[in-house]
Amino acid sequence: MGQDADVIIIGAGLAGLVAATELADAGRKVILLDQEPEQSLGGQAFWSLGGLFMVDTPEQRRLRIRDSRELAAQDWFGSAGFDRTEDDWPQRWAQAYLDFATGEKRAWLHKMGMRWFPVVGWAERGGYLASGHGNSVPRFHVTWGTGPGVLEPFLRRLKEAQARGLIELRFRHRVTALSRSAGAVDGVEGEILEASPVERGAKSSRDAVGAFALKAQAVIVTSGGIGGNHDLVRASWPQRLGAPPQRLLSGVPDHVDGAMLAIAEAAGGRLINGDRMWHYVEGIANWAPFWPRHGIRILPGPSSLWFDARGNRLPVPLFPGFDTLGTLEHIMTTGYDYSWFVLNRSIIAKEFALSGSEQNPDLTAKSWLQVLGRAGGGVPAPVQAFMDKGEDFIVENDFSRLVARMNALAGEALIDEIRLRAEIEARDRTLDNPFGKDLQVTALRGARAYLGDRLIRTAKPHRVLDPAHGPLIAVRLNILTRKSLGGLMTDLSARVLDGTGEPVPGLYAAGEAAGFGGGGLHGYRALEGTFLGGCLFSGRTAGRAAAQAVG
Repeated sequence: MGQDADVIIIGAGLAGLVAATELADAGRKVILLDQEPEQSLGGQAFWSLGGLFMVDTPEQRRLRIRDSRELAAQDWFGSAGFDRTEDDWPQRWAQAYLDFATGEKRAWLHKMGMRWFPVVGWAERGGYLASGHGNSVPRFHVTWGTGPGVLEPFLRRLKEAQARGLIELRFRHRVTALSRSAGAVDGVEGEILEASPVERGAKSSRDAVGAFALKAQAVIVTSGGIGGNHDLVRASWPQRLGAPPQRLLSGVPDHVDGAMLAIAEAAGGRLINGDRMWHYVEGIANWAPFWPRHGIRILPGPSSLWFDARGNRLPVPLFPGFDTLGTLEHIMTTGYDYSWFVLNRSIIAKEFALSGSEQNPDLTAKSWLQVLGRAGGGVPAPVQAFMDKGEDFIVENDFSRLVARMNALAGEALIDEIRLRAEIEARDRTLDNPFGKDLQVTALRGARAYLGDRLIRTAKPHRVLDPAHGPLIAVRLNILTRKSLGGLMTDLSARVLDGTGEPVPGLYAAGEAAGFGGGGLHGYRALEGTFLGGCLFSGRTAGRAAAQAVG
């Protein structure tokens, strides 16, 4: 049987698009398969805020941020906590990615037309010692145009390659097996699903109307992780994070089901670090969902007071935006799978952003006029919509009424009004002096030493219970599935490795399916802006390596 293409790519998300366009640039013929309809081209990247982890950039230097590869490596490895024998390749990928993020990443993307919002965000601040978890400096570069802006240059390159006859897109093609010949992967088999007119991200039909089989010299798996498959998330849940949550929201569409990982494993690939995952603790139910159990993540500034389900303030340094997995681990020890923010209108107006391209229409539309409107001091329209319509938001002028509604939403009277008020008043008293022992207030004042935070991200310190800053707001926070940090083990050429550490001939992997490189270049914790970046880097690596191999 003849070859249908030089390379077949499974998954038309960001990593798949990058790999396909790199192959086309090398003159190779590609078939790009995806089980979803054409309207979902670009996958999860479309819905993202478009944040990219970059090191020592002009954007940082303009804000007087002194960054370096050495500092970034200190933060990365202090966060990753690599401690397994199978972490050899992930560590090598981490070093390679740091070289990329410090070196040609920005120039490569800039040449394709990508630009970034001038204020660099400070995510995952850590709050531990210098050698521990967290970003020492702001590194989160929001792409002008958000997720669609990240996809834009690759979709343009894809269209150009299609016109040259080098890339063929086949949607509604669901791979169920990888074919092998003489020990090498030489193609794919699967089902053709019926056409589906659903909107991007919505659950599509799984009814098959036919079958297919295709041959190629190499296959690249870029099918994503497991975040939409809650059964698989719970089955992979590590003991170190406590019992799996009973209630989960989905930060990714339903089709992110992990099915292709088992198929690649059946073809000889080795899966590692499946228990390492990245789920958010600031999830809110979307009042206008696109997919089942659709949740949105709050991107909080450092001022909101964080309480567990019983009204106990979370311990140091589990402040908003500091340590995602540390907070998740603590919450799961409380016996409940949700927590609370308590804040006021002044804080929500200055500090709340929502993750996702659709929740940031000003940045997505590349509208400076709308961005300036956001900086005007009022509550951003997408946040106001959640305040008005979101099931997890409670807005009240009266503190007693606020607590009563918190307990009503929880379905049981877990929070004692007197004790909660005393905790907030104790915090508020610390603002009488420019110093004090409340480390969250200290962190808040430290954040405002960074110009970007002071301008658009951090409210001026004030008493939460001061009526002048009201009304009061409580937000129930749910666990939100997002990313798999483990995946198919790959070498630095993105070749999938087997149980003995040898490459499976003809098989490559990139993006979340490969743990963003090596089977988990993040280790246990991510520094944010590294998921899209990991797709870019591993997709480029896989495309270039496969192009050489099939040449």
